[in-house]
Amino acid sequence: MRVKNFKSQFQNSRSSRAMTFESESVGNGNPEEETHQAEGKTVAANGKADISAKQEANGKYDRPRKRFTWQEIHRHNQKEDQWLVIDRKVYNVTDWANRHPGGHRLLNHYAGQDATDVFRAMHDHLDIVQLYQKPLLIGELDPGEPSQEKNKNAQLVEDFQALRKSLEAMKMFDINPRFFFLHFCQIIILETLAWLTVHHLGTSWPVTIFISIILAISQAQSGFLQHDLGHISISKKLKWKRLMQRLVMSNFKGLSVDWWNHRHFQHHVKTNIYPKDPDTDVGPLFLLGKTHPVKYGKKKIKYINYEKQHLYFYMVALPFMMPVYFNMSSIYFMYLHWCWVDIAWVASFYIRNLITFGPFYGIFGTMLLIFLVKILESPWIAYVTQMSHIPMEMNEEKNEDWVSTQVIATCNVEQSFFNDWFTGHLNFQIEHHLFPTMPRHNYHKVAPLVKSLCVKHGLQYVNKPLLKAFGDIARALKKSGALWVDAYYKT
Repeated sequence: MRVKNFKSQFQNSRSSRAMTFESESVGNGNPEEETHQAEGKTVAANGKADISAKQEANGKYDRPRKRFTWQEIHRHNQKEDQWLVIDRKVYNVTDWANRHPGGHRLLNHYAGQDATDVFRAMHDHLDIVQLYQKPLLIGELDPGEPSQEKNKNAQLVEDFQALRKSLEAMKMFDINPRFFFLHFCQIIILETLAWLTVHHLGTSWPVTIFISIILAISQAQSGFLQHDLGHISISKKLKWKRLMQRLVMSNFKGLSVDWWNHRHFQHHVKTNIYPKDPDTDVGPLFLLGKTHPVKYGKKKIKYINYEKQHLYFYMVALPFMMPVYFNMSSIYFMYLHWCWVDIAWVASFYIRNLITFGPFYGIFGTMLLIFLVKILESPWIAYVTQMSHIPMEMNEEKNEDWVSTQVIATCNVEQSFFNDWFTGHLNFQIEHHLFPTMPRHNYHKVAPLVKSLCVKHGLQYVNKPLLKAFGDIARALKKSGALWVDAYYKT
């Protein structure tokens, strides 16, 4: 479809152990998955009554519709009092938050705000989810109120919603199973090649280094594949998706699925917004953006010399993000929330490697091999995951529209066959953040339309060469460090 044709169509603590894990964190990995599993059960609305979701959906239960202004809605933005708006309908999610399969923090992040676009972006099975919305419905926006808050670009929101409808009509959310099957085969081939190599050639240093590189490639590509699975962009069958994500993330990589989803979905709904996006809170080792370093500087906080933090990125973040930070975070999360299923799956990763390589390297040698592989993988993942966000704008909550928030916080990297493979198509971060459930093999098709939308509304659509994107990480950290120095020594 041409762009000109499109324009006419567009549009926490340990005490939490008493709760089930699904109530406290991300649950089954996608906000509607647990809802799907619970379909047909009774849902409690605000603790006052039990209402059959299906009766509600069939119109057998009619709640009086109240009308609210944005001023009223904005006041309900606390953990113990959470309202949000979806398609002009007002929902009280206070009591539902702790049972939300996507985690209570996702709802809290949008309390007192319009959540229409983020709701649509993060949920794929709307027919199921809507069964559980109805008991939470308390009213609607007053007819005199705009559909979005006054500080949001209403025309941009309207055009984006039209764009999404157009992309759905173009079947851009349809999955190509062969694409992901070949990706999965790539991982199996790499794992098999590593075992055959050590089986036939022994455990000399050259062989060990060679298989470590092969396994590091497998680990990185497994990470990209589980990322797709987490966003339901491979299979619309939720139970199948869930099983496959556990297999790839936990059995192939040795990391907790629930930890990843809990963290990653917060990153998506409030990208580069401190402190709601956990990826922005990396202190005390790094200070990101413009405002956070200044605050640290004015308060005379100096855990390390932040003027040199761009050098720490090379010395610490690149080699140790995967083997230390990710692994320790995953283990701590499983321990804190008693994630027994995740613990069993992660244990299967180590058992599998001990069975595969233990006869050649022994137990200690196999554990060293795993650590070496993760060190080799770490710079790859660190560069790919940070190049699109650290150099971009970081703010505290401004409650801007969904499109503006995502575009100013992300950037793309130029397309090529190598770049697509090397980044797991995360070189199309703008498209991915606007449409998280879209299969990545379609990003390049929708990119011109997204760019046209950005141009129309004066949003900067950033697209860089790969090596420049890598370098911009350190340059951004150096700038943030300089802001800290100015605030620390001159105030």
